[in-house]
Amino acid sequence: MGHAEMAATAVRYLRSVGAPTATGPFATLPRPELRAVGDDERAPLDPGEFRRVLGHFATGVTVITAPPCPAGEGPAGFACQSFASLSLDPPLVAFMVARTSTTWPRIARAGVFCVNILGAGQGELCRAFAVSGADKFAGVAYDAAPVSGSPRLAGAPAWVDCAIQAVHTGGDHLIVVGRVDALGTTDGDAGPLLFHRGGFGRFTP
Repeated sequence: MGHAEMAATAVRYLRSVGAPTATGPFATLPRPELRAVGDDERAPLDPGEFRRVLGHFATGVTVITAPPCPAGEGPAGFACQSFASLSLDPPLVAFMVARTSTTWPRIARAGVFCVNILGAGQGELCRAFAVSGADKFAGVAYDAAPVSGSPRLAGAPAWVDCAIQAVHTGGDHLIVVGRVDALGTTDGDAGPLLFHRGGFGRFTP
């Protein structure tokens, strides 16, 4: 799918959930149908074994945030380890979110997000944003990312400010592609927070 097609798909999706969209030189395309995975599509794998084996792949940890909505909702955020850079030209990143997430619809309505890349000492911050139903921002220091206004968490070694470019289905998750509008790092030199085999760790050179 080309750059323009991805943007058109994102616009279509955002309109379907009531999010504001900017006018662009893109033809409107139908968004992918959101549906459950059929029984005939499931491989004969034990979910526990799937998680155990894939848990050997160490990942970085992020918190995805979005600004308050006009309807009066506060800022939104959730802990996310399924994040990756996607394209240099144009600059794109991607993250994956469960289709059952209660935070994702708020990010979709905002149409923008900030990726806060966490440092080695921010495990507790990550745990706070992994809890469902709580006020995740209680006691958390942050300012506004320069373009989207999404929360930029204090102490995060790096941040990436984005607008939603496209949304694709991927089984029981959604694949969200973001166009990078701004990014930066802090002055600190803390190592990354890593997630490996169900727990947090840190990189030791």
